[in-house]
Amino acid sequence: MNPTKNAQGSESPWIDELVKRTLLEKMLCSFSKSTGLKAIFVDTQGKTLVSTDHEIMDCQFCKMIRADANGLKKCQRSYARACSDAAKYGEPYIFRCHAGLIMWAAPILLEEHVGAIICGQVLMWEPEDYFLDEIEEMVKGLDVDVAAVKWAAARLEIMSGDKVQAAADLLFIVANQIMRSGMTVLEQRRKISVQQAKLAEEIQARKRAEFAMRTIESRALAAYSFDKEYELQTKVRNGEGDSAQQLLDYILVDIIEKHSHNIDSVKSRIIELVVIVSRATINGGADPNEILPLNSISYQEILDMTSLDEICLWCKDMLDRYMEHETKTNDQKNLQAVQNAAAYIKQNYEEKITIAEIAQAVYLSPCYLSRIFKQSLGCTLMEYLTQIRVEKAKTMLKNPKYNIMQVAEENGFEDPGYFTRVFKKIEGITPSRFKQNAL
Repeated sequence: MNPTKNAQGSESPWIDELVKRTLLEKMLCSFSKSTGLKAIFVDTQGKTLVSTDHEIMDCQFCKMIRADANGLKKCQRSYARACSDAAKYGEPYIFRCHAGLIMWAAPILLEEHVGAIICGQVLMWEPEDYFLDEIEEMVKGLDVDVAAVKWAAARLEIMSGDKVQAAADLLFIVANQIMRSGMTVLEQRRKISVQQAKLAEEIQARKRAEFAMRTIESRALAAYSFDKEYELQTKVRNGEGDSAQQLLDYILVDIIEKHSHNIDSVKSRIIELVVIVSRATINGGADPNEILPLNSISYQEILDMTSLDEICLWCKDMLDRYMEHETKTNDQKNLQAVQNAAAYIKQNYEEKITIAEIAQAVYLSPCYLSRIFKQSLGCTLMEYLTQIRVEKAKTMLKNPKYNIMQVAEENGFEDPGYFTRVFKKIEGITPSRFKQNAL
């Protein structure tokens, strides 16, 4: 990337690398338009990196001061001090520049990179004679028309302390938004670095392995890749996310080893992986109407990529996206199956039903149904059956015409003694005591 040069000729590569210049300019212009105050972005040397001159110009006072080379240097020194102090305190910093104007700085901190947004060029009081005399003293030695400078100073905008503080706080919010944008880029770089490290480790492990013959190695590697892709398809279909990610890393290493010299070949192999993953996701229960549009998006994203690092990181996110659709669909199906199982229990609680019968009624294996039922409702199938039976029994116990033995038999308890033990465990009292209290 070629570093962008600002109007003063200084290079600012880190801005273009961490924060989109268009975003930075847009935010500064929006602030300037909404407040009528000029905002610029400076580095720790006080040099302007991004300006809003095309939206709002310097006040006449500042134009005259900065027209002189020494005046410009003094402005830069003021900005440099303000940038350092704002970064040191980590909050908006209100200061008085070398020419006596009130300004404020909001720090931009992105790891080792430091900058600040500078705004102001106002006064906080009516310019009295002593102030104008002070201005004359401040501009001494500059090649400027002192009378014109004093005239411009007398016409500077006057802002109250509350408005200055409010404008500084607003600028700090803008700075925080810019920092969040920059941190997103840094986080993306960290992910790429982690991915690079994993792939590099796997590549080194492969290099340490010795094969006796190249032809055998080639055939074995081809069979290995095919087996791994089939295994990846199985893992995705079964919803085994962590194992699928590990297999994907292995396959990516194979692809890079074979095609690192040709990124188009890498892209072709990645598209094949997308097809494998998408089909496995649909076989695992995902909705095809959701997966097919995702395929189109994935193909376009692959074509737009320009580096192997970017492709490898994208593959990890791609697998997560596809499996999220599978998980969402499976969760919906699991919820429906649990509801159907609960309904079956409520309809047949009087009978001697088993987990296998309940599972058969909802077309799932007993083991899988037991697991999702416990995850959804927090109790086992048999605990739920027992709870339903006890609730039905409580209703019957309130009716004088039923005795304990009848209640137990009508609600699927073949042994009255077992019914009594279960009822007391759940309700805290025996069925007989419950019946006495209810009558």
